[in-house]
Amino acid sequence: MFKEQNHLAGQTSPYLLQHLYNPVDWYPWGEEALQKAKVENKPLLVSIGYSACHWCHVMERESFEDEVVARLMNDYFLCIKVDREERPDIDHLYMDAVQLISGHGGWPLNCFALPDGRPFWGGTYFPPDQWKGILKRIHELYSSQYGDILKQAESVTTGVTGTGFVEIAEGQAAFSRPEATMFFSGLLRQMDAVEGGSRGAPKFPVPVSTLALLHYHSQVKEKPFTDQVNLNLRKMAMGGIYDQIGGGFARYATDDRWRIPHFEKMLYDNAQLVSLYAHAYKVTSDPMYKEVITDTIGFVNRELRSSDGLFYAALDADSEGEEGRYYVWKELELDEILGEDAPLIKKFYRINEKAFWEQGKNILLREQDISAFASTYKLDVNKFADVLKRSRRKLLAARQYRIRPGLDNKVLTGWNALMIEALTDAYTALGFPEYLEQAASVARLLIDHAIDRHGSLYRKLDGLHPHIPAFLEDYALFVRSLIKLYEVSMDEEYATVARSLTQYVIDHFAGDDTHLFRFSGGDGDGLAVPHFEVYDNVIPSSN
Repeated sequence: MFKEQNHLAGQTSPYLLQHLYNPVDWYPWGEEALQKAKVENKPLLVSIGYSACHWCHVMERESFEDEVVARLMNDYFLCIKVDREERPDIDHLYMDAVQLISGHGGWPLNCFALPDGRPFWGGTYFPPDQWKGILKRIHELYSSQYGDILKQAESVTTGVTGTGFVEIAEGQAAFSRPEATMFFSGLLRQMDAVEGGSRGAPKFPVPVSTLALLHYHSQVKEKPFTDQVNLNLRKMAMGGIYDQIGGGFARYATDDRWRIPHFEKMLYDNAQLVSLYAHAYKVTSDPMYKEVITDTIGFVNRELRSSDGLFYAALDADSEGEEGRYYVWKELELDEILGEDAPLIKKFYRINEKAFWEQGKNILLREQDISAFASTYKLDVNKFADVLKRSRRKLLAARQYRIRPGLDNKVLTGWNALMIEALTDAYTALGFPEYLEQAASVARLLIDHAIDRHGSLYRKLDGLHPHIPAFLEDYALFVRSLIKLYEVSMDEEYATVARSLTQYVIDHFAGDDTHLFRFSGGDGDGLAVPHFEVYDNVIPSSN
């Protein structure tokens, strides 16, 4: 490890602190870095990622810890490291730029920009030799063909500005039943009718899409829509993307059958999926959905809950430098832990068959629910359910002795709001009072500690100490969770706080010449262009 700290000293983001001893002289985003770049006339190299990101770790290990690479970066660029979860506003700007330039995006995100922050070129992960070549070539172009670089920056900035801006239109917007039918029928056609989710690989569980189909079914009562919803939810719950013994979902599957997860676990995914399964359980009463709800909440409380009662951001994909090591099993391990129950449990979890991954390791998954499996093997369903519960307890206990994946202990307001909503939805679906009590407790903590005396919200809490002004996402999600709590509890304080926060957004986030709200309030903290979030991603659009 390099012995000297860089300019990330004093930061609280686990992702930034992972880079504290890199020989790259990283700066956090801020006035000091931007001013230094202008004074020295150095282009910015803005590198963005998050602590649970596997390929972020790979690029750090291969390039950012290498002193030869670091010398090129330090000599030619002012290097800024950004945690995308702390600063989604910065991430939006440079992600939009890279997608315009290259047609795709992802993390780690590495974007080159003028000293004033206007982006001109970028990409995602680069292996070391390619990265060194890129650094040298960008430096040459900046030194000898600055006019071309400036034109490119102006073009990219104009393109980014137009990606989310919607002008005010005259007249009344129409949204009729035929238009809704066309939209939802199109959404249904995009789904995989065999394996669920979107077609092809990778497969992301995008709760907002499946929830949209479920809501539409409630209006039209057409079987294809609810069939697709149930296919999506059952395939995810039986796949390797779902932690079959500990509960909770990984971020996505790298294949087209939900088998092989990208093992990081994010609070925002799990919160939204609890809400989705809760809504579906109200419609179907499927016992598998109830199991997913309770086990996923159990995972979040066991592994992501802070000592203050709020929720941390994520668990890493890696442990001991290896992706997924914490979650996979070799057949001999299962035999030793499960004893006489092993043969049956190995069949249920498809060990060395569909569950086989690589190098003798298996990712636990299943192809049948408990009743179907019991019927196939002519077992008493209740006795088999008891065997399965006993085996899961043994495996979970054995797994606790492994070295755990890294924890990202950021507490983010918007993501905690998603968990408030998840607990409230779980309460309305299952009737467990402890879920509503916990939702109210988390809301109380955010009301007391994440709102300042002027009525503005903070993005992040360190312990119970607020940091970073909130973004539109945080306001929108917290307001929605407060409204949900009010609907269930009829406690008027929730409605009052929701109204106050909404008025603050109207006063401070409204965009000019559009009915949309800016993602950032105020002056946007030095960003080259304002961002208007209009597309649903894994987290729905804040507008």
